[in-house]
Amino acid sequence: MDSMPYNDYGTWLKRRFGQKVQKLSVDAGFTCPNRDGSIGSGGCIYCNNESFNPGYCNRQLSVGEQLKRGKDFFKRKYPEMKYMAYFQAFTNTYAPIDHLRRLYHEALAVDDVIGLIIGTRPDCISTELLDLLEEINRHTMVTVEYGVETANDATLRLINRGHSFDCSRRAIELTAERGITTGAHVIIGLPNESREESIEQAHIMSRLPIDILKIHQMQIIKGTKLAEMYAHDPFHLYSPDEYIDVIISYLERLRADMVVERFASQSPKQLLIAPQWGLKNYELTNLIVNRMKREGRRQGSLFSLSIKSSGLCL
Repeated sequence: MDSMPYNDYGTWLKRRFGQKVQKLSVDAGFTCPNRDGSIGSGGCIYCNNESFNPGYCNRQLSVGEQLKRGKDFFKRKYPEMKYMAYFQAFTNTYAPIDHLRRLYHEALAVDDVIGLIIGTRPDCISTELLDLLEEINRHTMVTVEYGVETANDATLRLINRGHSFDCSRRAIELTAERGITTGAHVIIGLPNESREESIEQAHIMSRLPIDILKIHQMQIIKGTKLAEMYAHDPFHLYSPDEYIDVIISYLERLRADMVVERFASQSPKQLLIAPQWGLKNYELTNLIVNRMKREGRRQGSLFSLSIKSSGLCL
């Protein structure tokens, strides 16, 4: 962690590759089994993919063309930078294996792309898929990022996630067994989840072979089912100070070697209903880091494998 009070992703990535590396998002035209009727319809109640796709993503363009446009966006400032192709929008393993193979290799054929990050659901993997990813991982870095969201099955049902926490656990374990870098995404502040429950979740995540954890705050986005629910019956959303307190307590209980990629998502202003924090991601990170340093708090300082009894899935 060096001088940082947590194991930050940027430092870890630079240490691994010896230089600055940037993620480039790709919209490869996928959908989701929770939208097309395979396991459900309507998708997760909070989901609007427009809220996180950057402007250079356009599913009408090929994967290679999107990556080239993304490079053009960054190379003026960092001409020597390398890139990770981030298959981000929807479920990026939800297609026949031959189609996935073509897309992944098309991304890696772009100059200066040195790895893949594949965002997906834990119920959208297979032995055949893991065989493919293990093969690619022998030659370049592959990260599979699973949308776990929470360890509470009741919350997973509420948000219409369409899978259990045990499904996430199995997917993470199977992926890590292949030697593939394994990531997880969680949301802090989901409806009906208390501060204590969120913090306790850190112990559960620490028991899984997760290499990289991405944390986001709960946001209410226009055009979602959650926005309708919030308008009818508003529930508590964390203020910046409350959220910082939860995050620091979470980090203290998180395994020290787990890499933490981010603490928040910054949705476009025209789509965000709440919370209106007025903070950019780096500003929130600075507040977290400065407070941790000031109070002498560090990731993993309170980590323990013992977990209290709760509604969380152990």
